[in-house]
Parts: sequence; structure tokens; C-alpha cells
Amino acid sequence: MHSITLNFEDGLTRIIDSLPHETVAETAYRHRLNIPLDCADGACGTCKCFCKTGDYDPGDYIEDALSDEEAEKGYGLACQMRPNTDLVIEILASSAACKVEVQSYSSIVKQVEFLSSEVVKLQVETLEKIDFLPGQYVNIEIPGTGYTRSYSFSNKPGQNLAEFIIRLIPDGVMSSFLRNGINAGQKLRIKGPLGSFYSRDLVRPTLFFAGGTGIAPFLSMLESMKEKGNTLPITLFYGATLAENVVEINRLKAFSEHFPLKMYTCVSGEETKAFAKGYVNQWINKSELAEEDYDIYICGPNAMVEAVKQSLHEHDIHHSNFYLEKFLPSGETMTS
Repeated sequence: MHSITLNFEDGLTRIIDSLPHETVAETAYRHRLNIPLDCADGACGTCKCFCKTGDYDPGDYIEDALSDEEAEKGYGLACQMRPNTDLVIEILASSAACKVEVQSYSSIVKQVEFLSSEVVKLQVETLEKIDFLPGQYVNIEIPGTGYTRSYSFSNKPGQNLAEFIIRLIPDGVMSSFLRNGINAGQKLRIKGPLGSFYSRDLVRPTLFFAGGTGIAPFLSMLESMKEKGNTLPITLFYGATLAENVVEINRLKAFSEHFPLKMYTCVSGEETKAFAKGYVNQWINKSELAEEDYDIYICGPNAMVEAVKQSLHEHDIHHSNFYLEKFLPSGETMTS
């Protein structure tokens, strides 16, 4: 039995378990997920999809349905593909078109911990385990308001626990709730998982750039890498405006006991002995980043994301893959 993660064009994700000898399409339809399908014989190409990670038997098909060039790039036909390992597959259609509903989970607040005067760690317990890709997010409904806000998981997948690192904003709906209305035992409803910002299989040195509470998805990624026994080097650049908001430092440092992790930290809004003064892009140069090729992940405010992208270009830092997530004060996210 293998796990198949279906990631739809609008960011909705469903994770399903296959049975031996099932095709991806057969597994999806057994789970009542209506992914694109027509002939089911490898002849029409309607079910063409893209495999992001994992190994599979491509099955039989004609070239009109899938060219050799497409197959080499990682495309396959869901009606023919049989997993040899866990797979992450991009479905070339929206969840709405496939009539796939966002999963909803009931949860109970376990703990609210103030990591600083502006940053809160929210932990909730769920009745069922939540499967997601490390780096993804959910929408949290704020009781009595009609509003939802989006937050990335900061814990590893597959637990009856969800953890989020949240910045408090003056007059923010979620911020006011966390300051004034939330208590242990409070019921919350969360929906997801969502998003195309998630960790892929590590195959080369990898750079993480985190701004403020943009550290949350990287914590989830690192927790998952620790569990899987990663051995490839990772460099984390982590910055915030104030020193108190550079959070979970001891937790981050502990990952270096399990795999090669190098960490640079900075603050932009004050002088402090604990961290360098400046921005995360100050270390982007050939002296610090001497490898020929990297995979790069960025999560943080728009200004930080754009500054990092510009510095990578100016210093000619080569990368094979580039993943980013921008976030807005309301908790909304933008991925690409």
C-alpha cells in the first residue's frame, strides 16, 4: 500500500491510500474523487497528470495520449500509472471541476503559548489525524465572526495535533480572538490542507528563507525531514523585525543534531547582540553560497520575498527549483 497525494490546481490537497496493483485513477475513484478521466485505456490523454515526487510504473498508452518527451519530464496518465512508492501528483484541473470538497476537521484548543508579545503558538487537537504535505496551510474559522484566516502547519503531518505560529496584528480578527477570547477546550473548525508550497524530495543542497512567522512551514518541513532521516545539507536564513520575534530558536538548533543544518539569523529593526543586524538577503553571495546548484524555498512578507529574488539574480546563484509563499497581514497566502 502506498500513499498518493493529489494536489489540485487551486491548491486543495487530498491524500489517499492505494491498494496493490491499483492505478492512480482507480484509487482516486475508490475514494470518490472525480479526477479527469475518459477512455481509461491510455488512449485519450484526458487523465494526464504530473508526478512531483515518487516512482511509478507508467503502464501502457499510445503516443497521442502521452509523448515520450512528456513522459521524460514526469507526466503520466492516471488511468495507467501504478505507484511503486508514495507519490505526489499534480492534477491538471481544479478541485471544483473535480467536485472535490475541502476537508473539514473539528478541533479543540490544547494550548496557546505567547512566544513573544507579538507571536503566538496555537496548538489544537483533532479527532482524526490530519495528513498534509509539510509546508501546507489550513483555513481556521474564527468563532462568532464569519471569518477565516490561513495559517501554515508548524508540526509534522499525520498526527491528531495541529500547530500554528501566528503573528498578532493590531485590530486583527484572529489576533483579537487569541488575545481576548480563546481558552483551552475552545472548539475550532479548520479546513484543508491547501497550498502548493511544500517540501519536495531533497536531491541537492537546499536553501530556506524565512521572514517572521514565515518560519512556520519550515518547522513542519524540518520535522518531517528529521523523521525521514535526511542527510543532505540545508541552510536556513531567518529574519524578523525585532529580536523577540525570532522564535523557536532552540527547536531549530536541535535539528542540526540529526542532519546538516546551517542557520543564519538577523533582525532589521534594532541592534542586538543575539542576532546580526539586517535582512536575510545580506548573505546571498558566492562566498556564502558556493554550490553549483540549489533548491530554494522562500516564505515571508512580500518585500522580503522580492528582495531575496533580486539578490539571487544579482549574485547569479543557480537553482534548479524555486518555491515561494508570500503572506499578507490578514493571514492570506500567495504561492507560486
